[in-house]
Amino acid sequence: MLQVTVNEKNTFSVTNEDGSWHINDTPVDWDAQWQPNGLVSILYNNKSYTAIVENIDKKNKEMALRINGRSYKIAIKEPIDQLLSSMGLDMKALHKAEPVKAPMPGLVIKILVEAGQQIKKGDGLLVLEAMKMENVLKANSDATVKAIRVTERTAVEKGAILIELE
Repeated sequence: MLQVTVNEKNTFSVTNEDGSWHINDTPVDWDAQWQPNGLVSILYNNKSYTAIVENIDKKNKEMALRINGRSYKIAIKEPIDQLLSSMGLDMKALHKAEPVKAPMPGLVIKILVEAGQQIKKGDGLLVLEAMKMENVLKANSDATVKAIRVTERTAVEKGAILIELE
């Protein structure tokens, strides 16, 4: 069973049993087909609709659609998401990348990444000189560089946020 929330206020239970779809335990007759032009053709209760897919966020299981000029934000929770939520765990929070902080006072020598760049665990992010040694600060996980909070040749204190990740 999927839990589908539309526009952050209407939540539905969606199941597919032997090819038959049910919304809140009520059978529904619908079909959706992706078109070559990127649109989605939807047949629901013998009416045809065309949806424009504005955004798909696979990581957060969300999508934004426009149907007949109206915007819809769809969020999907699979059974594992529902179980973790019932246990008080939030997968989005668990996957949140922590900002890169200065482990010690030092001088930023070189910034190796730029905002918007995709990074992998272990990639070098910046070079920090401390106690006459150059230290390459590396990514702890796969992420995207959200913002760089320092510039080269800048002195930083221990714990200062250097790079924000998402």
